[in-house]
Amino acid sequence: MFKKLLNTQTKSISWASLILMGSYLTSAFLGIFRDRLLAGQFGAGHELDVYYTAFTLPDLIALILIFGAISAAIIPIFSSYWVKSKEDAWQYISTFLNVFFSVLIGISIILIIFAPILISFIAPGFSEEKKELTVMLMRIMFLGPIILGASNIISGILQVFHKFLVTALAPILYNLGIIAGIIFFVPWFGIKGLAYGVVFGALLHLAVQIPSFLHSGFSWRPNFNIKHPGVLKTLKLMAPRSLGLGASQLNTIVITAIASTLATGSVAIFNLSSHLSSLLINAFAVSLSTAIFPSLSLAYSIDDKKAFQYKFSSALKQILFVIVPAGILIFILRAQIVRVILGTGKFGWIDTRLTAACLGIFSFSLLAQGLVFILSKTFYAGHNTKIPAIASTVTVGLNIAISLLLVNLLNAKGAFFEFMQSFLRLEGIGNISITGLAMAFTLTAIFQAIALLFFVYKKFELSHVLSRKFILKILYAALAMTLVTFFVRQFLVEINAVRLETFLGVFSQLVLSALIGGAVYVLISYRLNSEELKTITRSFFNAKSK
Repeated sequence: MFKKLLNTQTKSISWASLILMGSYLTSAFLGIFRDRLLAGQFGAGHELDVYYTAFTLPDLIALILIFGAISAAIIPIFSSYWVKSKEDAWQYISTFLNVFFSVLIGISIILIIFAPILISFIAPGFSEEKKELTVMLMRIMFLGPIILGASNIISGILQVFHKFLVTALAPILYNLGIIAGIIFFVPWFGIKGLAYGVVFGALLHLAVQIPSFLHSGFSWRPNFNIKHPGVLKTLKLMAPRSLGLGASQLNTIVITAIASTLATGSVAIFNLSSHLSSLLINAFAVSLSTAIFPSLSLAYSIDDKKAFQYKFSSALKQILFVIVPAGILIFILRAQIVRVILGTGKFGWIDTRLTAACLGIFSFSLLAQGLVFILSKTFYAGHNTKIPAIASTVTVGLNIAISLLLVNLLNAKGAFFEFMQSFLRLEGIGNISITGLAMAFTLTAIFQAIALLFFVYKKFELSHVLSRKFILKILYAALAMTLVTFFVRQFLVEINAVRLETFLGVFSQLVLSALIGGAVYVLISYRLNSEELKTITRSFFNAKSK
């Protein structure tokens, strides 16, 4: 039964999307539990600054060499070989894996050796003791990209065979491995246990997929031919995509470098608030863009412009329909979200207020982040990886400039500082510079989404994708939801229905406000005859019935 489960094939896009969304949601809840454990055990301080900084270089390698290759090159190239010859397809993937791992291991060894020098650039504000601890964790974590490299390539191939279920289990097990590290390894090994948990999670990510991969027909061959036509084509296609992803991770490294010069805990606060804000993006936007990508690619390949525009328009409208109200809810209930998820153990009140402020700022970027996923996939479907890469690179440069400007303005303690302190309800906290990094990220994310949207319209000659009527429906429903949510949040306190000094009270305020506000949005959308509500409902029930 277990073998049959792991080899289950998914035939429909709706069912694939539902499986992926379920995986992302489960991973998101595990991520929430993981962050709660980290916040409660370490607080927003020295140890978490080190932990998140240690991720930067391993993540850079993973993004450049792994995810760029999978999304932009390996899947379409393997598919093209598979149609012509199954033997050639397996020979290609075996050769690529051999070449890929040789390069990956070589680069990792070089970075491990020079990690102490690199840390001085990544975290210039850290003390020498903090840098040494970061280097130690980073060297352990470099095993992660090597293991995840194999696992994510396997995931890509399994998705070609529509085995979405087993690939959906992998990220869940990865998070469980990290959680095991926090609960079991940290008491034994101290902070090194966090790094061991990351490696353990990577091993679980790989192990669950190997049986299905072998069952699909793969057998390893000692081929090492860097001039193999498929390998060369893969490298050519992945280069622009990898450049864009590398620019994105460089953005994270720059933010970490700036945050390391601010108050202790700034790196942790930025990462924790960023994780909370990205839960919805991973659960909805990523799953939707992943599921619709093959259909967009097919429509472009057969030059069916009508189908291409319809699928793009449908995805774009669903992103707007879901993320606009979600971003508003997160902003209104930001303090409750942080208190419920992270407010435990060593995570103090100032940590909570700063994290909530950053989360509120990030909520303004959610729509832009969701659009970037769909728009980037649209370019990839049209065999264009250059425009998203250029947009990412320009965004990084812009983010660096705005980050430095805003941090300096906040450090100056002038009129801008006083305005942001009042707007974000941070009175009494003298150092709020970390919010400048969140603001810079939000502004540049919006810029990137607008730029990609402009070029998508221009390159693919799309017209009348978003009507005025559609936008007004969302605005009406979102406005009603905003008023009701804010009223419920305040009313529960006024009538003493909840006690905000208790976990249960804050949790009740959060859940009731969100549920009632969300219900109002859905009800208004239904009364306005929203096609997107029908599409999402129909997709869910159609998928569920299959």
